[in-house]
Amino acid sequence: MSGTEVGGVDAATVLEIHQLYGRQSHLIDEGSAQGWAETFTVFGEFHSPSYPAPVVGASDLAEFARDFFAGAADAGEVHRHVLTNLFVGRVTDDELEVGAYLQIMATAVGGDSRLVRFTTVTDRVVREGGQWRIARRCVRRDDGA
Repeated sequence: MSGTEVGGVDAATVLEIHQLYGRQSHLIDEGSAQGWAETFTVFGEFHSPSYPAPVVGASDLAEFARDFFAGAADAGEVHRHVLTNLFVGRVTDDELEVGAYLQIMATAVGGDSRLVRFTTVTDRVVREGGQWRIARRCVRRDDGA
């Protein structure tokens, strides 16, 4: 392993993945539902015990993101996704496994901030047309729910 490679992944790819995750968080938090959905593959999957069923496919992912943003606005809050401790591992040249901690913070307009939930994310990320996209996201809540 060279000094520019960690876990079988070169530094440039790790940087691309960090940019993808940062952009994705900003998109959903700013209400750009279509942009957020486009960070997934067309048949991308989102699995989380915080929601009643998996969300699969571009149109359902966009609707999910719209509902997330609208729910925060209806509650008089601004929600922020904070991803930390990203670890990128190579599966193949065009497939990665990414693990991260995800905190969702809510700030009441004119009020205090609170932690909504702390989760662990495990993603399968694939390269399509020269861009990395999430094919499958699995979220685990720290409370075991």
